[in-house]
Amino acid sequence: KKSEQELKDEEMELFTKYYMEWKGGKKSDNISYANIPRFYYRLPAEDEILLQKLREESRAVFLQRKSRELLDNEELQNLWFLLDKHQTSPMIGEEAMINYENFLKVGEKAGPKCNQFFTAKIFAKLLHNDPYGRISIMQFFNYVMRKG
Repeated sequence: KKSEQELKDEEMELFTKYYMEWKGGKKSDNISYANIPRFYYRLPAEDEILLQKLREESRAVFLQRKSRELLDNEELQNLWFLLDKHQTSPMIGEEAMINYENFLKVGEKAGPKCNQFFTAKIFAKLLHNDPYGRISIMQFFNYVMRKG
């Protein structure tokens, strides 16, 4: 039999062992933790001039890339012309409509910047109770202007 002091010492030893594992005193044998990517980087301090310049430059490059993805005025006018040219009759009041087949034709002609807008998902999102399965050209164009 162990004495009371030996039991307390053993309990303290186990407690310390498990506490240190939980607290991170001992590295875990699980290698999957090494594969978790870092997702947070602290902002550079005022005295870290090189890191601040790097952050500014990378932000400027990111914004330039995003800006190039946007449709300019000429591309928007071309898109409107193509949509208007491929509208599907009959019109509903004053509103021009387009069916899916013509929608895809316009997508082919509109250019690579517009490809992201000519998907079945977007067509279905804009489809509202039209008996001929068409969407409003104006609604689609407004969608492109908001999202593009």
